[in-house]
Amino acid sequence: MSMVLNEESRYKLKYTYAEDFGTGYFKFGPITLGENPKVIQSRGLILRDLPESIKLLIPKDILKRGVVVGDEVSKYLSSIRDAIRNLKFPLRDGIVRREDEDAWRVVKELIRFGFSQFFEEDSKKPDFKGYYVVAAISALAPDYMREKIFEIHKEVDEEFDRKLIQAVTIIDQPFAVAIAEKALTCMVVEAGHGNTQIVPISYGPIREAIVALNRGGAEANAITREILKDIGYSDLAKDEYVVEIVKRRIGLIPKNFKEAIRIAKENPEKFAIKVKINPLVEIEIKEQSWTRFMIGEIIFNPKHEEFQSYIQQGRIVIEDVIVGDMVFYGELDLASAIITSIKKVPVEIQDKILETIILSGGAFNWIVPTELEDIAVNSVDKIKIMISEQVPDIANKLNVKLVQNPQFSVWKGSIIYGYALPINVKWSDRTKEGWYSWK
Repeated sequence: MSMVLNEESRYKLKYTYAEDFGTGYFKFGPITLGENPKVIQSRGLILRDLPESIKLLIPKDILKRGVVVGDEVSKYLSSIRDAIRNLKFPLRDGIVRREDEDAWRVVKELIRFGFSQFFEEDSKKPDFKGYYVVAAISALAPDYMREKIFEIHKEVDEEFDRKLIQAVTIIDQPFAVAIAEKALTCMVVEAGHGNTQIVPISYGPIREAIVALNRGGAEANAITREILKDIGYSDLAKDEYVVEIVKRRIGLIPKNFKEAIRIAKENPEKFAIKVKINPLVEIEIKEQSWTRFMIGEIIFNPKHEEFQSYIQQGRIVIEDVIVGDMVFYGELDLASAIITSIKKVPVEIQDKILETIILSGGAFNWIVPTELEDIAVNSVDKIKIMISEQVPDIANKLNVKLVQNPQFSVWKGSIIYGYALPINVKWSDRTKEGWYSWK
């Protein structure tokens, strides 16, 4: 028996493969990549409405699939007559609608593209018999998403002559983070590009206590874009690449939003900053440097009056949405969302949850300049301050930490889970664990 287990472990040490279906980015790759998976945007371009002259230049296999992802999107985007209709972001809120055929086509192409980066080389190895694949999806995903993801992997495996995949399993993204952090009882706050999942965990997600927010990194991008317009860079505000760079370089999380705004308005030169995008493009923010704090604050609490004018004018959209039977709250502040979630778990483990609150996701990854440490804070300290202000009595119990690599923690935990999950455990629709195989 031990020989079989050893053989299984040796195989999975080479051929465990994970996919993190993030709202903004798709992270993928085998265990052999170590700490850093491959990354592309969670988007795809449907190749329709193409001029006949352009079709002649596109490889037949790509034209047949009718969708491209990764760098190919930029390559063909200008050739599409209706780019807005054909550029799809299927995972904006982490959930792909059952009837959205275009979105599922993009998901399938993301999966196929990921495997294509590794299969040719791995398939030449004499011991390769297919990957053990772990797909990480939103904790809020309905059952039909799991069924469809299994179905798509089967279809892609058939495209590779059934030599690509041994079996597939699916894991909730926050649970993958908990596994990566070796935390059995905890709360994972996973802030991606499109939404934020607040998930208490005790040997598995406590689903009835999950709280979801309809905001994440995308809202920080949105307010950055409007700030660029307000300070005279309307043309650059149209470029998502520029917006992302500016957000990361100038965004600040305030220790206290109102106080930070007051100080910055009184001393704008202290917060003035230049950002060099490339040798030809540079932006500078001077008198409006107080707006830097809006970029960081919007993820934590968008209810301040400074945001309301943008919302009322329709320049940014922050609102509640209902997906299935789940409400994704727009303006609920992050501390209130965490407290609401904790109140829904059994009383006897509430203290244990408070002792291990884990922040994950790129939307929590912010820099605090040394010279501004008296006014700006990191995500961990911001959460501690906000919760302590609302419930002072639990301040001494709070233990909040940010994972070492927020963007890749889900992928890392998925790899660990796939390696550890015995291959003889079959998928169960009831427990939502185990390996699903069609062979």
